[in-house]
Amino acid sequence: MAAGGLARSLPRRWYERPPAPVLWLLFPLSWLFGTLAGLRRWLYRCGVLRTQRLPVPVIIVGNLTVGGSGKTPLVLWLVERLRAAGWRPGIISRGYGGSGEGVRAVAAGASPALIGDEPLLLARRSGVPVFVGRDRAAAGQALLAAHAECDVIVSDDGLQHYRLQRTAEVVVFDGRGAGNGWLLPAGPLREPLRRLAGVAAVVWNGCREAGVVDAAEACPQFEMRLLGQRFVAAGGLAGRPADSCDAASLRGRKLYALAGIGDPGRFFAQLQALGLEFEAHPFPDHHPYVAAELAFAGDGVLLMTEKDAVKCAPIVTGEAWVLPVEAVISGTPGGGSSAARRVVPVFSRQFWRNSMDARLLDILVCPICKANLEYRKPQSELVCKPCKLAFPVRDGIPIMLQDEARPLSADEA
Repeated sequence: MAAGGLARSLPRRWYERPPAPVLWLLFPLSWLFGTLAGLRRWLYRCGVLRTQRLPVPVIIVGNLTVGGSGKTPLVLWLVERLRAAGWRPGIISRGYGGSGEGVRAVAAGASPALIGDEPLLLARRSGVPVFVGRDRAAAGQALLAAHAECDVIVSDDGLQHYRLQRTAEVVVFDGRGAGNGWLLPAGPLREPLRRLAGVAAVVWNGCREAGVVDAAEACPQFEMRLLGQRFVAAGGLAGRPADSCDAASLRGRKLYALAGIGDPGRFFAQLQALGLEFEAHPFPDHHPYVAAELAFAGDGVLLMTEKDAVKCAPIVTGEAWVLPVEAVISGTPGGGSSAARRVVPVFSRQFWRNSMDARLLDILVCPICKANLEYRKPQSELVCKPCKLAFPVRDGIPIMLQDEARPLSADEA
């Protein structure tokens, strides 16, 4: 097998059981990779290599494996929850797949070829400042210089970017788990599974894998489901009016599904769950599409992910639909608690304790009327008198969601 063919086949072989013989030949390189990665982290921890601390809390949403695992929907979910709790977040990203140099602000109309597909999607969906740069610390500094109102930064990826000091780390796995459990290049891992011992939470985008569950037993673990029901016209993501349709209106038509994400099968399974029959066209993650590659859909309807749409919408000539998804998080073990109560405290406990108490009443306002709040310590509540609502404070963390608030009685108002 030619070297190029071997390289293309490796990601598939990482998840095969038992490991293919060719992977055993690569195992010495994995040992070397692990040694160098461990040494690099140790040098940062000992101060030999300098780190950069930003003046606001930093949450890293990353993974231990190569390829996409669902970080972008989780970043969007986390940003939404932080905003509901009164914070003003910004997002930084590597901008993988983009050709731009240095640090750049991401505008909703920017070119994905310049800044990358995921940052562009984050900018369009989140409504918060997004900056990209190979140096995450420099990107964070530039974001804060341009947006002084931001008081927390969420990093899309960057778990191994140790130059940037972080307050909390969240690691995402998809249903493929850790594959054969080996480090690159014989396996999909960037760091050993024991790295999970120091993270704030593990989020599963799919079925859990026993080996990872055991390695992460010391930290909370959560499930994430990506839900999408209605399709929007591909042009809608480029700023044009977005028509929408449901899956029922697409059944019986000639459909082609395109996915250039970490695990294309995940998107295809979503479409199948909606009762759609289609011809699947998987592409590599962050693939730079050209119009000729979409010619197969000329006699039918093209279905794609949001991430692919930011690149494909300008070059699609026929009918094309995008399936937007929303992350839904549930905590384990047990049930009955809302996602906001269970997940936000886990992701945020450290920086809430370190950064929020002294600034509580300065930062938080009522999410409905934007009025200042009164903190009532005996009840552990934040009260909005104009709206006559009391928002709970659980584990020291305000839950600024309207459906979590209780109405004030006449005597309390």
